[in-house]
Amino acid sequence: MTLDPTRLTTGDADYTDLLLASGVATEPQIEEALLAAARTGSGLDEMLVQLGVVDARDLQRLVARSWGLDIVDTETARFDVELVRSGSGQRYIAEDWMPVHRRRDGTVVVASARRPSPDWQADLERELGAPVEFRVASTWGIKNATIRVFDEIVADSAANDLYRANPALSARVVFSRGQKAGGVVLALVGLVTGVLWPAALASTLIAVVSVVFLLGTGFKFVVAMRGARFDVVERISDAEVAAVDDADLPRYTVLVPVFREANIVAQLIDNLGGLDYPLEKLEVLILIEEEDDATRDAIAAADPPAHFHVVTVPKGHPQTKPRACNVGLYLASGDFLVIYDAEDTPDPDQLKKAVIAFERGGERTVCVQAALNYFNATENALTRMFTLEYSYWFDYMLAGLDHADLPIPLGGTSNHFRTEALIGLGGWDPYNVTEDADLGIRASALGYRVGVINSTTMEEANTSIPNFVRQRSRWIKGYMQTTLVHARRPLQLIRQIGVVRFASFALLIGGTPATFLGVLPSYLGTIVALLLPSAWLSALFPAWVLWICLFNFVIGNGIMVYLSMMGPYKRGTFHLIHWALLNPVYWILHSVAAYKALAQLLTRPHYWEKTEHGLTAHTS
Repeated sequence: MTLDPTRLTTGDADYTDLLLASGVATEPQIEEALLAAARTGSGLDEMLVQLGVVDARDLQRLVARSWGLDIVDTETARFDVELVRSGSGQRYIAEDWMPVHRRRDGTVVVASARRPSPDWQADLERELGAPVEFRVASTWGIKNATIRVFDEIVADSAANDLYRANPALSARVVFSRGQKAGGVVLALVGLVTGVLWPAALASTLIAVVSVVFLLGTGFKFVVAMRGARFDVVERISDAEVAAVDDADLPRYTVLVPVFREANIVAQLIDNLGGLDYPLEKLEVLILIEEEDDATRDAIAAADPPAHFHVVTVPKGHPQTKPRACNVGLYLASGDFLVIYDAEDTPDPDQLKKAVIAFERGGERTVCVQAALNYFNATENALTRMFTLEYSYWFDYMLAGLDHADLPIPLGGTSNHFRTEALIGLGGWDPYNVTEDADLGIRASALGYRVGVINSTTMEEANTSIPNFVRQRSRWIKGYMQTTLVHARRPLQLIRQIGVVRFASFALLIGGTPATFLGVLPSYLGTIVALLLPSAWLSALFPAWVLWICLFNFVIGNGIMVYLSMMGPYKRGTFHLIHWALLNPVYWILHSVAAYKALAQLLTRPHYWEKTEHGLTAHTS
């Protein structure tokens, strides 16, 4: 095979000869990289590394020889912070260069991953007011150096940009003034009523809890039944995926926020390495907190492919997954973007299905959500209940919400975004510990649509009850935060999304924590009612209150058992059906988590409760 000279720029030709002479790459490999470079608009050197043909350091040395320049090691170089920060970090990333320091003679040393030209050098010298001397650096060397030098700025931006742009949409302030005042008034009314009319107050609270429980479960039943009746999930066939031309696919960024996951990062690299997407258009950004050296070392030991990039998230508050994702969004170059957790195993064709779904949905579709399920479903009773819950939620509940065009709270993983639209939404709220649900509501308020695709990501179900309670308390606390944030201006939200969608938001996002908070009191009340003599009960509570409690206990729990039983049908996991009878016990764990969430909302609202992964004895 002979290289096509029409594909080579002058610069490419220079170090193509060096590549061939050194034996680092063959003509077919270079030709493949040239085609990839033409498809993506990237440089030949970047594509050679991305495709795994050449080691980044080896290529950097060859490029330096070709350009006749020295190399600068951006990992160890001494950067003049004042000089670098006089410019824009985003600009350095976009243009593949950054100043390093000013020498004693006044010359500015500039790290560059693009070939210098006399015109560009003259422009930079005018801009910097000094002679410029170029050094060769890599694209990712410049990106990582930018994050390090601008660490405080990047950390603050990732945490507070949404709050600065629109404080009302940020959970940084937990309770607004109106909510605080309303809470105080409600507490005073309750205190006075409890002193003067304790029986009436108890009856009223029991009735309210029961009604909320029934409304919440009834809403889920209606929506899930609609989802079962209409298969509205975006169905994309294998033939459609096979017909996709790789040359037409857009760039895709995968964000993987990890924290203290050293035990499973090798599995992460294997799982995401199986994605069926052209490597020249795929970047995987593993987002690691600054102090998490153990995970960083484990990734280095696993020797990830060239399209995997480790990004260090600068120290900052709050230390949450959404803040790390905002740092990833700062660096993302993809037209589309997806979030995966460390233990995820997505279907190999999931990215291609998402691209097809975005094309069908048009600009109004800002996100498509893949289903989540568990590879260790049969490990113990808890993992079985977890799997039943997720099967009903993703196969029926989300389908019903989608069919009715109601707001969809996103899952914490496998949600695919249009990157530009995500930036327009303000990214994630780092102060909301269920940032995915919040983002789904924000997207709906702006008229965007969230779709659901027929693709699954397998995860690890919780095998431990304490770990489960930690995870669920964070999720429920996030639902509470999202409710408080979007209820600050209820009339404005109703104008934006309509009465029906607002009612859906109230019942699903606000109703879910309220329902779980009501489980323990309802169960305890029912048990007491069954044990106390009827004469005592009649003296304490009106008959209508007792009937509401009984109806609530029987019908409400019956609904949730039935919904859990629906879960296995689309996936054929019929051996799990009888486990749905344990749903009332499963909900006791949710209620415990809800009270923990309420306590944390008042004392540690932005604390991210860590869920341990890699505890299962099963493999994905």
